[in-house]
Amino acid sequence: MIRKASITDLSEIKSLTEACAKALQGQNIFQWNEHYPSREKLQTDIQNKELYVFEEKKVIISIVVLTPKMDKVYQNIDWLTETGNNLYVHRLATHPAYWGKAYARKMMDFAEEFAINRNYDSIRLDTFSKNKRNQKFYETRGYIKLGDVYFPHKNEYPFHCYEKTLSNHIEKTDKNP
Repeated sequence: MIRKASITDLSEIKSLTEACAKALQGQNIFQWNEHYPSREKLQTDIQNKELYVFEEKKVIISIVVLTPKMDKVYQNIDWLTETGNNLYVHRLATHPAYWGKAYARKMMDFAEEFAINRNYDSIRLDTFSKNKRNQKFYETRGYIKLGDVYFPHKNEYPFHCYEKTLSNHIEKTDKNP
């Protein structure tokens, strides 16, 4: 079941993200660390009603944040659609004990359905440049890589920005040939 997270889920969600960070670091992928995602950031996601959890048998298996707010770091990306009616995906994570069981796919299916049902023009996200598995995952789903951003508090390497236009989208057009 996918549902909005509640504040009572915070400790379990934080434990999930810490397990992901440790497992990724074991694969030499240092996209998350002891500073990110912070308990405070996750709490804000919950309070903003933007954090969703996939729960089975009272265990949180996967999380995702869905927000219409664009982070300033994305301002210089040449997006496929006009900025203003876009859904941003952040902090998609599945507990390592459940990796390879399609929970990330289920969460992205949910995110895409969420965006379509609310008439967003596109979905935008970023993924760590050293996480080739994630890049393939998004590209297979039809996301287009558009540029890089940096998060110095996370890592020295770039994060690739991706966008997927939705069926109701209006792509940017150059009116001057």
